[in-house]
Amino acid sequence: MRVQLSSAEEAGAFSNKLLDVGNGILVGGQDGLVTLPFGNSIHEIQELMSRVFLDMGNKFKDHNWLRMRAILAPKNDAVDNRNLQLLKQLPGEKCSYKSIDTVLYPDEAVNYPVEFLNSLTPFGLPPHHLKLKIGAPVMHLRNVEPPKLCNGTHLIIKKMMPRVLEATILTGKTSGEDLFIPRIPLVPSDTTRHKDVVGLNLKEPV
Repeated sequence: MRVQLSSAEEAGAFSNKLLDVGNGILVGGQDGLVTLPFGNSIHEIQELMSRVFLDMGNKFKDHNWLRMRAILAPKNDAVDNRNLQLLKQLPGEKCSYKSIDTVLYPDEAVNYPVEFLNSLTPFGLPPHHLKLKIGAPVMHLRNVEPPKLCNGTHLIIKKMMPRVLEATILTGKTSGEDLFIPRIPLVPSDTTRHKDVVGLNLKEPV
């Protein structure tokens, strides 16, 4: 994570504390909260979401407004929950995309049921059940066409099709450019699972 602050001293203090949190040196008290050297404490996640994404349902079309906002969370479960809550604030129909999970070696398939593979979300992969709406901000997870489309590129969903997503680039030098993202086979480095994560098995809007 990159952080830009007004003074080098303040930035250094924040960076050191953030590293301590990540390394388990600095832990929260009974309430689980850790105080960082700037900003205000918020005790309810709903308050945080309302402050960062105030009036999301009306302002989501303003790409300049969207690119200046993000909520960081330490665990994927928290990220998925926040994403679903924010997605509900967007107008329009929600579409569900499901990945197709397989093992790399066919003789191992009997040891890894599909239901078990579907339940896993390794680092760097989206969830098995991906829910999207037009206008939803997303992040690309692979280097496909650097520097335009790479890991960390923020995009806005423009159109959803069964096997392809049309999106608008939100950040970088090519901001505002539209592109198409097909389904992409992904192989996590720490598992033997193969995952096609974009545009597979489109379900009816839910």
